[in-house]
Amino acid sequence: MKYLFASSTTSFRVKIFIISFLVLLAIGSFVYTQYLIIQIRDNERASTELWAKASAYISVEQYEQSQQMLDMMQGEITQHPLISQDFKARWTEVVNRVKSELSNAGLDFVANEVIINNLFEIPSLVVNENGEIVHYRNIRESDLSDDLIRKFAQVNEPIQVMVGDGLLREEQRLYYGNSALVSTLQYFPYIQFGLLALFLGLGYASLSSIKRNEQSKLWVGMARESAHQLGTPISSLMGWIELLKDSASENESMLNIIHELENDVDRLQNIADRFNKIGSEPELKVMRVGPVLSNVSHYMSRRLPQLGGKIGFEKDIEMEARVALNDQLFSWAIENLIKNAFDATDKGYVKVTSEVTPTGLQIDVIDSGKGIERKHYSEVFSPGFSTKKRGWGLGLSLTKRIIEEYHGGSIKIHRSVLDQGTVFRIELPTTQDIELSEKLG
Repeated sequence: MKYLFASSTTSFRVKIFIISFLVLLAIGSFVYTQYLIIQIRDNERASTELWAKASAYISVEQYEQSQQMLDMMQGEITQHPLISQDFKARWTEVVNRVKSELSNAGLDFVANEVIINNLFEIPSLVVNENGEIVHYRNIRESDLSDDLIRKFAQVNEPIQVMVGDGLLREEQRLYYGNSALVSTLQYFPYIQFGLLALFLGLGYASLSSIKRNEQSKLWVGMARESAHQLGTPISSLMGWIELLKDSASENESMLNIIHELENDVDRLQNIADRFNKIGSEPELKVMRVGPVLSNVSHYMSRRLPQLGGKIGFEKDIEMEARVALNDQLFSWAIENLIKNAFDATDKGYVKVTSEVTPTGLQIDVIDSGKGIERKHYSEVFSPGFSTKKRGWGLGLSLTKRIIEEYHGGSIKIHRSVLDQGTVFRIELPTTQDIELSEKLG
């Protein structure tokens, strides 16, 4: 029992470590991704602000005095009567080139080609003082609306831009959203969480499967070794019983006792056979369940302590339903349930009932004992779980395996009330259900 507890504790610690590691990995990845998003958004805002400043600078005429002097020079040359048309054209070309170099053409190229084209395709729009959209980029015209402006304002704080000069000077606002890169990165942590959750689920399932396989092999080995060890004393007991029969051939009361001993030795032999069959595919035969239930109930009621007659044993068994059974393993499952019912009951009754329902054969093992808390409903069938001071906690686990894996049925706690009792319910497919399922299949 200590070994089982230690193994369970170690397995639990390993699972906690793996889960904690994956959670920390996910949190670290999420934090780092958010850090990258913040850095990229800061860079995008800096680029957007630079473009806004460039746009404001472009809107103001630069080198105004020099531009005026060049205009005057061009006018004088054009109007001078002594200068030939060829000479005027050459001078006009030179003046226009100088004016172009004084203009903002270079700055416009920097603002629109260098800055804007490297903004990660940021959707942006400019709104004037009247709330009218005067410029937009990387946005479909059909998407332009006040709702889009409000959406951009929630995503990023708008940038104020002062454009124009003198009386034409006005304040405009630049609104922009997230680039495709930022939008993708925002969803990336959730994709990571999904992948980590999938990995965690697969890892947990793998560990659980490995653990179940190891436990199954352990139980099979222990069971078969127990069956082997029981073989010798059982054979010896059979021999001693035959000697007792010969020596007490005329003592009727002694013969009755010997007969009961013989029944118990036969029961031990059946138990040894059951242990020996664990791990192998059981042979099922179609038979009536009622007689099997009745025999098990009769045997258990005569062997279990009655606590001074305080516990009554009742049975209401349907005798005709036929089910594909391995009678030895099925009897073992019912014995476990009845034994648990007696162990949980100080006074009152234990009852075994069966009836045919639309879903198959329903078998209930009922007691008026201590009851089971709802939080333990799923745990009572787990290997090693026990509320008793003594015991391995394997009875109900083996019972569940016998009913569900070997006989294709189901077992559950149908009802339990503290200090009032518990009902364990088994449902098995009858031969009629199996035949109908095969026809429909």
